[in-house]
Amino acid sequence: MNNEIEVLKQFYAAINRFDMPEITKHFDPQIVRIEPPGFPTSGTYRGLAEVEAHIVKGRGTWAEGTCQPEEFFTNGDKVVVYAHAWVRLKDSTDWSGGRFADAFVFRAGKIIQYLSFAERREALEWAGIEA
Repeated sequence: MNNEIEVLKQFYAAINRFDMPEITKHFDPQIVRIEPPGFPTSGTYRGLAEVEAHIVKGRGTWAEGTCQPEEFFTNGDKVVVYAHAWVRLKDSTDWSGGRFADAFVFRAGKIIQYLSFAERREALEWAGIEA
């Protein structure tokens, strides 16, 4: 899973630069993105066009900030990333963010599922990884 972890490090760096071609470079055309209730752009998005639009909408609200991976956990084709986002939204002087987990499923080197979890332990449970 070293290749997948490197892909995800590049993914987060691309998010921070808002580089859409690099963000989506490793997405399968049939990718499914699930962002849970309570997140800024919650919902289920299917296919490359919907997922791209979702990312543009969410990332496009940032005036400045970062989303940094902190730890990576793997189980078969699943990778859980503990992440920390700290951003200032456009038209705001306040900074906000927090720690959460993203989870990914890879197939043939491509990301086929991209999920977020408010509670990190839930991401580990989803992936079948013991805390």
